[in-house]
Amino acid sequence: MADTKINKVILAYSGGLDTSIILRWIQNTYDCDVVTFTADIGQGEEVEDARSKAKACHASAIYIEDLTETFVTDYVYPIFRANAIYEGEYLLGTSVARPLIAKRMIEIAAIEDADAVSHGATGKGNDQVRFELGFYALKPDVKVISPWREWDLVSREDMLRFAEQHDIPVEHKRKGSKSPYSMDANLLHISYEGYDLEDPWCEPSDNMWRWSVSVETAPDTPEYIELTYKKGDIIAINGVAMSPATVLKNLNRLGGKHGIGRIDIVENRFVGMKSRGCYETPGGTIMLKAHRAIESITLDREAAHLKDELMPRYAKLVYNGFWFAPERLMLQQMIDVSQTCVNGDVRLKLFKGCVSVVGRRSDDSLFDERLCTFEDDQGAYDQKDAAGFIKLNALRLRMEALVGRSY
Repeated sequence: MADTKINKVILAYSGGLDTSIILRWIQNTYDCDVVTFTADIGQGEEVEDARSKAKACHASAIYIEDLTETFVTDYVYPIFRANAIYEGEYLLGTSVARPLIAKRMIEIAAIEDADAVSHGATGKGNDQVRFELGFYALKPDVKVISPWREWDLVSREDMLRFAEQHDIPVEHKRKGSKSPYSMDANLLHISYEGYDLEDPWCEPSDNMWRWSVSVETAPDTPEYIELTYKKGDIIAINGVAMSPATVLKNLNRLGGKHGIGRIDIVENRFVGMKSRGCYETPGGTIMLKAHRAIESITLDREAAHLKDELMPRYAKLVYNGFWFAPERLMLQQMIDVSQTCVNGDVRLKLFKGCVSVVGRRSDDSLFDERLCTFEDDQGAYDQKDAAGFIKLNALRLRMEALVGRSY
């Protein structure tokens, strides 16, 4: 790529040391303008700090935008309508944020008449794939600069030396104040990788976690909450209407208070390696449990089962970065249609790391107490009908036995 003529680059910029080094490296290597883009998607840090840092690194233009409502409305809520979970545990917190950032970067590229985009993802991870699949899906002819796949800075010492040589300020934090982990946060989750987590036998220390208390120190009294759903999305907590981002903020607070949402997993990355990581997703853990509960009384059996069969495929598409692929969009349309009648309330008990469903109700409920009661059903269900139903379903099994087949 270094031999390619570049006029202007849009850089996904956090304001941290790595992306500040990338900013200067692109300027030096490609002799071009660099526009920084910093997205606030609820990471809990002061994103405005990125402005002064980008100015100090001579960015030609600076974009800092609050995308929290867009993130939850257009990205988080859709995956929870699908009950999406990767490899049985991961709620896709990082995966679902990347397409939003990629989309906005391409929009800014059009505004700035830029011909290239860049990111700070390494050549070992999934994020490089997620960013770049998004870039190419939205602007097929865009040039992509991936410094970690191009430069010769192979160690932390190399990067610090580069920073010193190019007058990039390095924040020397007080010993013990900076987390040793590689962390990524947004309103849906916070992730931890590296350091002692690289040994899958090593238990993470309790002081690593930022959003939740331990189960041992969680309150000894359970807390009950009610979530109100409309077309598969939460619109209120305890009867108080809230925007999507406000819903998630409050569920993160409630879940974290009760030690909910911690996981420690070894996942299969798209690039081929296994990776150990820890995640905190308190609000998302509550949302998944509650959404399945409201679907249990409002969704047709076969529709629910079809969703469950397709969900692993959907989750894998999101994890691997195919948010803008036609198959993900097709699945999303089917999922969204299924949510038309997913309306009502779910009551939950939060206690010592657990989310328990203790009630669900809906004007669109398919649950009929007359059909399943152990008392007199007043003729709503004729139990004699079950005999023929069973015999028809047993017919092929009986034929196998009659001809002596065994397996």
